[in-house]
Amino acid sequence: MSWTWLWDALGWADVLDIAIMSFLLYRAMVILRGTRAFQSLLGLGAGLALYLVAGRLGLTTIRWLLDKFFVYLVLAVIILFQRDIRRGLARAGGTLFPRLGAATELSMLEELVKASFALASRRIGALMVIEREASLDDWVEPATPLDARVSQELLLAIFHPTSPLHDGAIVLQKGRVAAAQVFLPLTHSKSVSRMLGTRHRAAIGLTEETDAVVIVVSEERGAVSVVQEGRLTPCRDANELRSHLQGILQPPEPQRARRLARWRT
Repeated sequence: MSWTWLWDALGWADVLDIAIMSFLLYRAMVILRGTRAFQSLLGLGAGLALYLVAGRLGLTTIRWLLDKFFVYLVLAVIILFQRDIRRGLARAGGTLFPRLGAATELSMLEELVKASFALASRRIGALMVIEREASLDDWVEPATPLDARVSQELLLAIFHPTSPLHDGAIVLQKGRVAAAQVFLPLTHSKSVSRMLGTRHRAAIGLTEETDAVVIVVSEERGAVSVVQEGRLTPCRDANELRSHLQGILQPPEPQRARRLARWRT
C-alpha cells in the first residue's frame, strides 16, 4: 500500500504543524520520564495522532468526540499530576542555572555536616533544606527571612528548643541561610512508613515536588538522614553524610556532562 496519497494531501503548513507538535510532545516525554504522568502523556500523544488522522480522513464522529473531551483530558492530567510535572520541569532546568563555587559549596557542606551531628548528639530535631535548581520561594516567602552565612553556631542557635525560630525548617539558597520557620508540604504517599514522624514526612513531601535536598535530624533517635527525590538515606556518621551530600551536590564532571547531554537529547 502506497502512502504517497497522504503526502500529497498534506501541505507545508500541515507538515510544520505536525513537526512542532511532535517536538513538543517529545520534549515533554523527556522531561517527565520516570514520573507517573509519563504514561498519561503517551496516551495524550496517541489521542493527538488520532485527532490529526481523523481530520485528514474525514472521520467526523471521532473528531467530534475528541474535540469535546481533549481539553478536559489535558486539564485533568495537569491537575492530577501537577507534582510530577513540577518535578520534571525542575529536573529539566538542572543545567540552566549556575552552580555555587566549589569553595563555597565545600564550606557550606562542612558547616552542615558539623551542625547535623552536633544537633543529633543533643537530641535536637532539625530540618535543613538545600535549594538546587527548582525555586523554593513559594515556601520561603511566608517564612522568617534571615540571609545569614551558614555556620554550625547559627544552626545550633536556630534549632535550640528555646529559640523562637526552631519550629519548621531552614532553607539554604545560594549558599546562605535564606529563611527559618519554613513549613514544608507533607507527603501523601501511602508507601511511606507510618513509623516516620512529621519532620521526615515533610522532607519527603518537599523532595517529591522539587529537586531540593533535605537533611533531617531526628529528635527521638538522634539519627541523621538525607532525603532526595522522596527517598530517605540514613547517615551513620559525619563522613557518610559528607560523602553523600558531595555525591549529590558535587557530581563528577563526566556525570554533569551526561546530565547536559540527556537534557539536550
